[in-house]
Amino acid sequence: MEFVIVGFSLLALCQAAALPNFVLLFTDDLGYGDLGFSGHPSSLTPNLDWLAAHGLRFTDFYSTSPVCSPSRASLLTGRYQTRSGIYPGVLYPGSIGGLPLNETTIAEVLKPLGYATAMMGKWHLGYGANGTYLPTRQGFDHYLGIPYSHDMGPCRNLTCFPPDVKCFGICDVGTVTVPLMKEETITQQPVDFIDLEDAYSHFATEFIRNATQKHQPFFLYYPSHHTHYPQYAGWKSVGRSLRGPFGDALLEFDSTVGNILKTLKETRVLDNTLVFFTSDNGPELMRMSRGGNAGMLKCGKGTTYEGGMREPAIAYWSGVIKPGVTHSLSSTLDILPTFARLAGAPLPKVQLDGVDMVDILFNHGTGQRKAMFYYPVDPSEKYGVFAVRMGKYKAHYYTRGSAQSDTTPDKDCGLFTPLTYHDPPLLFDLESDPSENYRLNVKARPELVSVLQNIKDLKDGFEASMQFGESEIRKGTDPKLAPCCNPECSPKPQCCRCGTTL
Repeated sequence: MEFVIVGFSLLALCQAAALPNFVLLFTDDLGYGDLGFSGHPSSLTPNLDWLAAHGLRFTDFYSTSPVCSPSRASLLTGRYQTRSGIYPGVLYPGSIGGLPLNETTIAEVLKPLGYATAMMGKWHLGYGANGTYLPTRQGFDHYLGIPYSHDMGPCRNLTCFPPDVKCFGICDVGTVTVPLMKEETITQQPVDFIDLEDAYSHFATEFIRNATQKHQPFFLYYPSHHTHYPQYAGWKSVGRSLRGPFGDALLEFDSTVGNILKTLKETRVLDNTLVFFTSDNGPELMRMSRGGNAGMLKCGKGTTYEGGMREPAIAYWSGVIKPGVTHSLSSTLDILPTFARLAGAPLPKVQLDGVDMVDILFNHGTGQRKAMFYYPVDPSEKYGVFAVRMGKYKAHYYTRGSAQSDTTPDKDCGLFTPLTYHDPPLLFDLESDPSENYRLNVKARPELVSVLQNIKDLKDGFEASMQFGESEIRKGTDPKLAPCCNPECSPKPQCCRCGTTL
């Protein structure tokens, strides 16, 4: 019990002395097996490896969706994407909808306490008419980034790796080139990928320095474009990894992490800052070696198998969080309640799906999360959740493959694997079989009957509480809403060009 007392006294001491700072690092399409500390033999991630060695590493951490926009909505609101309407699929440059403004983000939870808030990187929660859904409308004081995924624009003629290596593939066509925004203004279109990460690194440094000079607590959210396709990297990272373009992109993200840590140390706030790292969904296996690696986990992006939604995660707080490994069940949903509790901020007066992780972080305890519910890319009230994890057990009620996990030898993962209902559900022990290879035989083990019943009870209770919000994505798209730095120009989208340097 001694560490319990020490942990909570440290928490009280930190709150009494100064409000803690928060840095939230969020990669894109990164697999469970992609990092150096998770065993990849050729990934070069020295700063993430350092965080893992000196922080608390999660082995059973989940996003809420196997694709981008919905997983980001749940991260920032602590609510399943079905409640906020960020389904099915993802938002596009001309999407009419976005994360509803009545949803409360982490930034909006912290701002009333005097926090400076900033975001750099990939938003992907809507642009809308006149920038209705931009981060600056959702609690962030400052924003530098791309408002959606950086493959949502023509990329054939853009340079991804210096000096002149063009981006791999064609990305989307028929829409505007990818813009870079500062606050609500487009500063460059198309974005210069070569210098983009340097701009992010400089933005983070300036934000942290300005906040600390003002003695102001801060929240920095960095949802990176790395390692989503098409991969890119600047001069400092290109060719340095043994893993090729994917490895160079991952190294560039890792280098920005290192710069953030260096800045926190130089400004003497490292001891009062919680740094949390995780990813939005699993690897896009259809890209093969350019798409990431799920390690021992089954399938990847687009599926509700473990490879699609189970993510690497690290919590680091120098001198406060004891280094180690936790097997406690946790989720991106839990980040908002955790930050709120540590800052002493009231929770939004809505139904949250997240629970705070303080017991896990400070005591290496089991935490409050009882279950994880797996929604597919296109959730519906008709089918409900596809799978449920309770403790070490996972039950699949529906399974389906995905184009984004195609090309793998596993027939369960691919595009042509149809939606299949399972009655009784497929049951797996994820502690002994994280790869979901060996279905448990309930008939041969009668004690599992009660396990399935308990899982069903959790599922029924959760689904009874779920109120699906109006789908923001089904509101459709309007090409006129796609961001253009010269809105009156013609012909579009070709004329939407501006800026030459970051």
